[in-house]
Amino acid sequence: MALQPSLHALQLGVPGAPSTLELYIDYVCPFTAKLVKNALVPIILPLISKGGKYEGKIKVILRLTPQPWHASSMLLHEAALAAARVAPEKFVDVSVQFFKHQTEFYDIPASKLTPTQIRAALVSLATEVIGQEKGAEMADLLVHKTTPNGGTAVTDDLKYNIKMGRQNGIHVTPSAVWDGLFQASVSSSWGKKEWNEFFEQNVKL
Repeated sequence: MALQPSLHALQLGVPGAPSTLELYIDYVCPFTAKLVKNALVPIILPLISKGGKYEGKIKVILRLTPQPWHASSMLLHEAALAAARVAPEKFVDVSVQFFKHQTEFYDIPASKLTPTQIRAALVSLATEVIGQEKGAEMADLLVHKTTPNGGTAVTDDLKYNIKMGRQNGIHVTPSAVWDGLFQASVSSSWGKKEWNEFFEQNVKL
């Protein structure tokens, strides 16, 4: 499962692992927040990390998928990509931080803020995780520096993620893809039992 070099922070686990679980996520989606909080962090990552049962067997790729009906969604994904660029080792932690505060960027609260204010709020949240120096670097990546309609330093990374979702027909978040095939059965409500059963069925140790 392809991933352009600038997005290496979005790949979790051993890069050469033969099986790939792709999770299409949206930072303003409450169901994605549920998946990250209740499954990705406490269940999946320990299984694929050093010492885990599936270390070297499974890698996870997070596919950032802003849903266009939430006006602030693109800004959160853009900020996450900027954080991934300056502090790749903290990408998951920054993502958890954004999900923890996602209600602050829901449609109604976000409607009272300008894009510049939203970006500043996101940099502030990320700075609590990555520190002031990296936070300043992150903020610099979110400044419009090109032509009037040219985007920011991470716009191309955002485009790549969006194009990947469109190409693969992903319509809702979270969505799961296993070794290239969409998995309709995977649910944000899955717990330890369901994920263990899924991996046992699909991975040969």
